[in-house]
Amino acid sequence: MYDTIVIGAGQAGISIGYYLKQTDQKLIILDKSQGVGESWKERYDSLVLFTTRMYSSLPGMHLEGEKNGFPSKDEIVAYLKKYVERFDIPIQLQTDVISVLKSKNYFLIKTNQGEYQSKNLVIATGPFHTPNIPSISKGLADNINQLHSSQYKNSKQLVHGNVLVVGGGNSGAQIAVELSKERVTYLACSNKLVYLPLMIGKRSIFWWFDKLGVLHASHTSILGKFIQKKDDPIFGYELKHAIKQREIMLKTRVVAGKQNEIIFKDSSSLEVNNIIWATGFRNPLKWINIKGVLNKEGRIIHHRGVSPVEGLYFIGLPWQHRRGSALLQGVGNDAEYIVKQINGE
Repeated sequence: MYDTIVIGAGQAGISIGYYLKQTDQKLIILDKSQGVGESWKERYDSLVLFTTRMYSSLPGMHLEGEKNGFPSKDEIVAYLKKYVERFDIPIQLQTDVISVLKSKNYFLIKTNQGEYQSKNLVIATGPFHTPNIPSISKGLADNINQLHSSQYKNSKQLVHGNVLVVGGGNSGAQIAVELSKERVTYLACSNKLVYLPLMIGKRSIFWWFDKLGVLHASHTSILGKFIQKKDDPIFGYELKHAIKQREIMLKTRVVAGKQNEIIFKDSSSLEVNNIIWATGFRNPLKWINIKGVLNKEGRIIHHRGVSPVEGLYFIGLPWQHRRGSALLQGVGNDAEYIVKQINGE
C-alpha cells in the first residue's frame, strides 16, 4: 500500500514528486512511456518554447543556459531527466494504467504491470495526450496525408504538394511557418489571430507578465476571468510576417470536407495534399471508473486540483489555478499546494 501514487511522469508529475520527497510518504510515479521527457521528445523537431529559460524551470532547479534565451525541446528532455536524477524521484516506466477504482479508504490502480493500492492518487497526465481530430477527417480521400500536430516531426513526413495546417495556436503557427519555406502552405483559423512579441526591451514578455501580475492572476480573479475569455495569442511575429508576404495563405474555419476538397466558413474551397490538424487535445480519462470525478459535460470537477472524491487530486490542467498551470513555469506552484492538501496542512 502506497501513501500516494502519481499517474504521469511529465513536468506536473515530477513536480508533485519533488514536494512529496520532502515528506515521509511512500510514493511512486507510474508512466507508460519508455523514458522521462518522452512526450517532449516526440514533438516536432524544430519546437522551441516561447517562454525563456528564466520561466521554464521546475521548483528547486534552474534550467541551465542564457536566462533570456529560448530552450529547445531537447533541452527540456535533458532537464527533466536530470531533475528526476537529482531529486531521486521514484518513477516506474512502461506502466500503462488500465483502470482506476475507489474502494472505501484506498484507490485500486490496475496496470499492465499488475495492481497497485494507494491512499491518495494524483492524476498528472495533463491535457496533451489524446489528439482531438475533427470528424471531418474521416470523409476525406485516402490519398490525403493527414497528421495531428503531435505526430508531426518534420516536412519529410509529407507527400508532394500543398499543405493545410488547421488550427491557430502556437504549435500550428510554428509548423505553418516552417513548412512555408518549402511548399505552398495554408493556415485555417476559427478566430482572428492576435500576436504578442516574444521580447519587449530585451526582456521576455513573460518577465513583463510577471511584473504586471498576469502570471499570478488566479482563474477566479477579475484579470484571470478577462484573460480566459480571450483566445490564446500567437507569441512572436514570424507568422504575421509570413502571411503579409503571402508565404502563408490564411483561410477561415474548416466546416466540411469531401474527398480531396476542404470547404471553409466563407464558402471557399481548396484541394489539399497534406493536412496537419493542430486542433488540440481532449482529456477523456475513460480509465477512471469513479463517480463524481466528471460533470455532465465531461469536465473534471475540482478546486485548484482537489477533487470532491476524497484522496483524489489533479495537476497540469490549463488554468488549474493560474495562467501557467499547464506550463513549466507555473506547475510547481500547483504541486506545492496539492502536496499541502495531501498532508492536511
